[in-house]
Amino acid sequence: MSSLLLEIGTEELPADFVRLALPQLQSRVAADLAAQRLEPALLEVTGTPRRLVVLAQGLAAAQQDREEERKGPPAAQAFRDGQPTAAAIGFARRCGVGPEALKVRDTAKGPFVFAHAVERGEPTAAVLVRLIPDWIQALQGRRFMRWGAGERRFSRPIRWLVAMLDADVLPVQLEGCDPAVMAGATSRGHRLAGEAVTIRSAGSYRQNLADAGVEVERRVRAQAIRAAVDAAAEQHRARPDLPVELFDELVDLVEAPLPIEGRIDDRYLDLPPEVLGTVMRAHQRYVPLYERRESSDPLALHARGVLQPRFLCIASGRPEASATIQRGNERVLKARLADAEFFLNADRAVPSIDRRDQLARVTFAEGLGSLRDRVERLEWCTDVLLEQLELPAGTAANARRAAHLCKHDLVSQMVGEFPELQGVMGGKYLLAEGEAPEVALAVLEHYRPRGAGDALPHSDAGAVVALAERLELLLSIYAKGERPSGSSDPYALRRAGNGLLQILWDRGWNLDLLALLRRGTEHWAERLPQFAIDASGLRAELAELLRQRMVSLLEEQGVAPDLVQAVAGEGIAPERLLRQPADARVRADLLVELRSTGRLEGVRAVVTRAARLAENADLPLDQRQVTGSVNEQLFEKSSESAMLAVLRELEPLARDGAAQCYGELASALASSAGTLADFFDGDQSVMVMVDDPALRRNRLSLLALLRNQAAVLADFSCISG
Repeated sequence: MSSLLLEIGTEELPADFVRLALPQLQSRVAADLAAQRLEPALLEVTGTPRRLVVLAQGLAAAQQDREEERKGPPAAQAFRDGQPTAAAIGFARRCGVGPEALKVRDTAKGPFVFAHAVERGEPTAAVLVRLIPDWIQALQGRRFMRWGAGERRFSRPIRWLVAMLDADVLPVQLEGCDPAVMAGATSRGHRLAGEAVTIRSAGSYRQNLADAGVEVERRVRAQAIRAAVDAAAEQHRARPDLPVELFDELVDLVEAPLPIEGRIDDRYLDLPPEVLGTVMRAHQRYVPLYERRESSDPLALHARGVLQPRFLCIASGRPEASATIQRGNERVLKARLADAEFFLNADRAVPSIDRRDQLARVTFAEGLGSLRDRVERLEWCTDVLLEQLELPAGTAANARRAAHLCKHDLVSQMVGEFPELQGVMGGKYLLAEGEAPEVALAVLEHYRPRGAGDALPHSDAGAVVALAERLELLLSIYAKGERPSGSSDPYALRRAGNGLLQILWDRGWNLDLLALLRRGTEHWAERLPQFAIDASGLRAELAELLRQRMVSLLEEQGVAPDLVQAVAGEGIAPERLLRQPADARVRADLLVELRSTGRLEGVRAVVTRAARLAENADLPLDQRQVTGSVNEQLFEKSSESAMLAVLRELEPLARDGAAQCYGELASALASSAGTLADFFDGDQSVMVMVDDPALRRNRLSLLALLRNQAAVLADFSCISG
């Protein structure tokens, strides 16, 4: 058995391309080798910033032979007087056998000739030479480029290629490169080493590169980086700020991880901790070290006591140059922090209220005026929200003040240089000017959540302004005619819808979103006449967007798709979903509990059966009261009385707006499943569609009541059995 080595050597690749290219390469190589009857015992795909690598062990010397029986022409056409005709000879030639090897066999359409064909396997080396250029060509990524005079496109110029089967070089040539790239047995070691590396065989590849200062295994580099960060954190009793995105990037930025600890100049600890953290993490790819605390003050004006005066850098240099690398990185960080200090001082010289006025010079979006116009619309949304929420007067005042000032930092120099700090700097500048901490915190929090998994606002005032910000964005962008489509959502409208619902769910606020949309669309139609807004149509579109966001959020939380559709599907009226946004989540949780305890299926079977028959009833869908719907004098079987008893038990639990009764309603439905099933199949079961119209109508009314009462909890027709 043989081993394959393919190394695609390049100039420095973007870290995100390496991470995304490896699974593409793994999938394509595995599929192609299987299709060519060359499945390896082990297939590994890895990479560094300068190479993508395929290692396959246990390859046979040649493809497995392919044997198959092929059907040829009818026997009458293949043989004349016992001799093969031209048709038989041609068929035999195509199958690689002589005419004498043909067999005649009866089929449903009469006798035909058959041949046992054997396709001899091609040598593995020949197959790989043909496949390897396709593997490279098939890789997809962003911002591909051409180089030299060739037409080949790749993330970065391909500089060398190693293609070996054991110790033999495969004669692979990449077309479209100028100069051409021919495969050989020569790789490159660490960039600072400079010398070429001769690969003795596919099996010695890892060791050859390790000797040249390169750790080719991505998994090993990840383990080394994690261990270095954990060790430093333990040594200094610190909490490392290493999000997954930064960790993945570090793994794909270095070929041999070299942890370096640097120091932060003491004067820069007077900057807010978020400034230092953003500069180090987002701009320099360093790992900041925080003091070990459960949480830090989000309004802290300086980093002392919050951030340790040190950082970790994962370098790709040589160990003997550690001191030089440390000094270089400290100088770079010092320069970046000096810039941040300058921006901070310049911003503090301008009052925040003056920056709010400067928003009038910045366009928000075509047709929607300036950022100050947007803030004024946001303030209107805040007032409308406060009318519904009935929060304490102090909280309402803080929310209104925060809404008035929430965007002032967008024209600050600090946010202009570090956009990640919008909101954060706005809150800190306000606090430094003497604004109430509650107002500053609301300004800081009104951007939350920024995305999936982000923290939600902790304060009521912050939550109100965050809701107003998202509501204004949805109303304004939809009013100007733009909609999210496919993967295109430049204004992040889906994320705004998600955030709006997440905040309401988190706060437990029963906000009538439908009434809010009605007021908002009518106000926008008056305020933006240039768009000729159809208020009712706009309201329907936004309601559907929020319904879709509700479906998406519930599924992300692990609720089964059929249960999600049962509580928030297209068949659920927008009035039901948006008048109490938390309602669908409560009902979904109950359905999940019923399914986990095995009680859902019995309820589903009875309710869906009742609903199918109830389509013939003339009982309105909103009728849930037994009185006036059913005549007990027409009962003939005890199962009808038992059914009525169940409906009377469910009636008070199925009233409109009785969300607090959902749990009892679900339990009552589950415990009554047997009684309800007896109505159809028990000893005292009844025929619903009888000839007597009075009896039929009475029994259909029973079923319609059950359908209507159960519909308060879910559309059971959407739930799979």
